[in-house]
Amino acid sequence: MSNATSANTIRPEEATHFGKLAADWWNPKGSSAMLHKLNPVRLGFIRDAIDAHFGSDSRGVKPLAGRKALDVGCGAGLLCEPLARLGAEVTGVDAAEENIAAARLHAEGSGLAIDYRCGDVGQLGLGGYDLVTSMEVIEHVADKAAFIAALEAGLAPGGLMILSTPNRTTRSRLLLVEGAETLGMVPRGTHHWNDFITPVELHDLLDAAGLKMGNPMGIAWSVSRGLHLSDDLALNYIATVTRKD
Repeated sequence: MSNATSANTIRPEEATHFGKLAADWWNPKGSSAMLHKLNPVRLGFIRDAIDAHFGSDSRGVKPLAGRKALDVGCGAGLLCEPLARLGAEVTGVDAAEENIAAARLHAEGSGLAIDYRCGDVGQLGLGGYDLVTSMEVIEHVADKAAFIAALEAGLAPGGLMILSTPNRTTRSRLLLVEGAETLGMVPRGTHHWNDFITPVELHDLLDAAGLKMGNPMGIAWSVSRGLHLSDDLALNYIATVTRKD
C-alpha cells in the first residue's frame, strides 16, 4: 500500500524544537550527544533483526543490498547513513526542513546517496519498503494511531518494521525528563512524559493496524555499561514489528 493517509501527525512545535538542533546534530559532544550514544545500541538490535528476518549472513557487510529502507523522523540522518552503508536504498523523512538540509549536506560529504524528504509521512504516499524504522519518534506525534497507519502503509509485503520509544514509567520521568534535561544531557523541552507510550499500549496500537509486535528489548543504562540492550524496559525499549499472517 502507498496511499497517503489523511490525518496530520506532525506537531509544529515539535518540528520547530528539533529543527533548532539541526546544525549540531552530528556533533557527538553537542545537543544530540545522547543520540550518538544510543545509536550503536539501536544498530546492534537492528542488525540482528535484519539477519533474523531476511535470513542474511551475520558476517556480511551489506545485508540490505537490493532492499529499500525508510527511516521516519530521521533527524539529520544518524540512522539513515548506517542503513545506506548496510546496502539499502534509503529514504529519510523528517518534519523539520532544517534537519533535512543538514542530513543532505552530511550525506553528500559522506558520499552517500540518500533520498531525504521533508513532510508528514502520512501525506507523502511512500510505500514498498522492506525495512521501516522510526526511532524515538512516536512519542512526539500528534496522532499515534494515524502515525502507525502511515508506517504500515510504507511497509512492503513481508517487510520488517523496527520501533523504539521511551516507556512511560516513574523511572523514565525521573531520569529521562527531570534528570537528563536538568543536567543538560538532553535539550530542555525534548521529552513530554505524558506522551510516552508503554509496551502494552504500543502493542495494542499495532494490533489495531494489523501489525504484530515482537518481544520488546529494553535499552537500559548503568554506570559500568552505559547504554545497553537489556530485559529492563523501564526507560526505553525497541521492538520488531511485522504484518499479521
